[in-house]
Amino acid sequence: MKKTTAKSEKETRPTNPPASEIAAILSASHSDPFSVLGLHRSNGDFVARCFIPGAQAATALTLDGKEIGELSCLDPAGYFCGTVKVSKRQPLRYRAVRGDAEWTVTDPYSFGPVLGPMDDYYIREGSHLRLFDKLGAHPLKHEGVQGFHFAVWAPNARRVSVVGDFNNWDGRRHAMRLRQDTGIWEIFAPDVLPGSSYKFEIVTSDGVVLPLKADPFGRRAELRPATASITTPELTQEWQDDAHIAHWANVDQRRQPISIYEVHAGSWQRRNDGSMLSWDELADRLIPYCVDMGFTHIEFLPITEHPYDPSWGYQTLGLYAPTSRFGEPEGFARFVNGCHKVGIGVILDWVPAHFPVDEHGLKWFDGTALYEHEDPRKGFHPDWNTAIFNFGRLEVVSFLINNALYWREKFHLDGLRVDAVASMLYLDYSRKHGEWIPNEYGGNENLEAVRFLQSMNRNLYGTHAGVMTIAEESTSWPKVSHPVHEGGLGFGFKWNMGFMHDTLSYMSREAVHRRYHHQEITFGLLYAFSENFVLPISHDEVVHGKGSLIAKMSGDDWQKFANLRAYFGFMWGYPGKKLLFMGQEFAQWSEWSEERSLDWNLLQYPMHEGMRRLVRDLNLTYRAKAALHARDCEGDGFEWLIADDHENSVFAWLRKAPGEKPIAVITNFTPIYREAYAVPLPAAGRWREILNSDAEIYGGSGKGNGGRVEAEEATGGVFARITLPPLATIMLEQEA
Repeated sequence: MKKTTAKSEKETRPTNPPASEIAAILSASHSDPFSVLGLHRSNGDFVARCFIPGAQAATALTLDGKEIGELSCLDPAGYFCGTVKVSKRQPLRYRAVRGDAEWTVTDPYSFGPVLGPMDDYYIREGSHLRLFDKLGAHPLKHEGVQGFHFAVWAPNARRVSVVGDFNNWDGRRHAMRLRQDTGIWEIFAPDVLPGSSYKFEIVTSDGVVLPLKADPFGRRAELRPATASITTPELTQEWQDDAHIAHWANVDQRRQPISIYEVHAGSWQRRNDGSMLSWDELADRLIPYCVDMGFTHIEFLPITEHPYDPSWGYQTLGLYAPTSRFGEPEGFARFVNGCHKVGIGVILDWVPAHFPVDEHGLKWFDGTALYEHEDPRKGFHPDWNTAIFNFGRLEVVSFLINNALYWREKFHLDGLRVDAVASMLYLDYSRKHGEWIPNEYGGNENLEAVRFLQSMNRNLYGTHAGVMTIAEESTSWPKVSHPVHEGGLGFGFKWNMGFMHDTLSYMSREAVHRRYHHQEITFGLLYAFSENFVLPISHDEVVHGKGSLIAKMSGDDWQKFANLRAYFGFMWGYPGKKLLFMGQEFAQWSEWSEERSLDWNLLQYPMHEGMRRLVRDLNLTYRAKAALHARDCEGDGFEWLIADDHENSVFAWLRKAPGEKPIAVITNFTPIYREAYAVPLPAAGRWREILNSDAEIYGGSGKGNGGRVEAEEATGGVFARITLPPLATIMLEQEA
């Protein structure tokens, strides 16, 4: 027994490996450099082997600087080997010498792995919900030394090295250890500091060195046009948003006022020299503006790292990194914290449907179709020239679900607006016959994407009370905003694209023709409560030659403004949460461009300032009056009063909620001033005019009802004979 024990404590491996293995180390082609380099037992002794390019001599040291052995140079490229005086495995340092130059190197190959068998188990199972703490680059004190742990998934690679400014971008210096069970490569790189640029050098299974790849889990990136990832400390933020988080965790979001201001962070405002604002500068300007305007949420177009400004962030390559255009990640955390302190939520436009094919990104990441489908009929998007995620692969689904969790957990985001859901749900989306592959049942539904979306929503809602997800989904796919256990996709809300399309089509028509298109307004109420809807007047409506919102309105300039005021009043009185893209609140004339600031100078003109005041007052009224928001998603909160007066293009309905005074919303979509117009109301008595879009303060003509109307019993029910201003919306609230 003693002989067996003694033998097990010795390695039979000779002091120095064969020349072929040394050559493989020097050429960075060795399949397992950890088996050669570092500290190893050999015939009862410990032997240190290292590769230090440029060194002529090397001495092994303990971490505290004690000399433990001179090493022999066995190759002038910088390969050293020698016996060292230590009694157990431990990290080593080397003092390297070349001429008069001397430097110290901590040996990355003398450290053990960081990931463990439980990580392997959950990763293989696809249930690891903290991958963002394991993969990528993380600062770590490992075995007594500070550095960064790097880990990346590349199961089909022959070799993966982390390269950066800390190793002169030399793939021989930090070749990584492969974890066979998961296909993840890892290495602890001692002494690497925050702020270091890095990428992964990947050699394919057939020996091809790929263009350097940015870190899929990288939490910070270089400023474009540079594309490297950057080592960054773990995010530290003294969060002061307990009250905000607790509020949303304890309410039914469907019954809360939600009015979203959609923002492109790079062009809302800019500095005088035309450069983009930092997160702190945005916080100083944007947060007070949204508080004053009464918006409840800010929704950012994607702020994840992306290489191309005109993509507006939708061609994202760094899903875990807030773009460096606005500063460091900590700045974004401060921005969110600042929003939450004053009760404003922050929603991120999130793009899990596709990714661009830039060579430093996810495309053919390890020489194979890793994140995307290999077959272009499933893996390539013809509209956007992008790759489509492979939703049938556990590791890809885990990558995306972890990303959703990451933004909530690390940055306290209130929600995700998921982009291009329709493109994910349908295998034949934007494809002709023969250009797509049916599912296992012969249909066009992407069942793998369905399962991904359900899993994402289930995990996000299941681990973070108060979060919300919003689907941009433009088809009639059923139960988008229904719970997964009821067969739904699990989203909290869905954009009502039909409302946007139909109502804007109506508003673009000359008033005299609107009588023939009455159904463009009424039709939406047939399905208004089939989902939990957000009414989106988004960036999509003011780009690509579509012009601005004010430019879409019919008539002369006065009528355009009146039409838009009436439309806003109509929209804020309509059931559903609200979303408005920046600049439309003050009726910017020009089409939005990401290259410049909004035209804030327009606010010096009364018509534009009036529009801004109207949107502000609509938000404040919507938030203050539960009848306007508490049943946004339920049919019992809406009742038609006038639905069929197509000759006069007048619409009226009642908004109501249990225990609240009802509010009548009446819109006159013609420029005709109407007196003594009969509106049926549910109760006799006095009704107060709480909003009139034609008020002079908003730039209107000042026509109205003197603040109140009287509803009286008459043949056929209760009616109020009211004044309808031209092209205007008024709201009447029953007095006690």
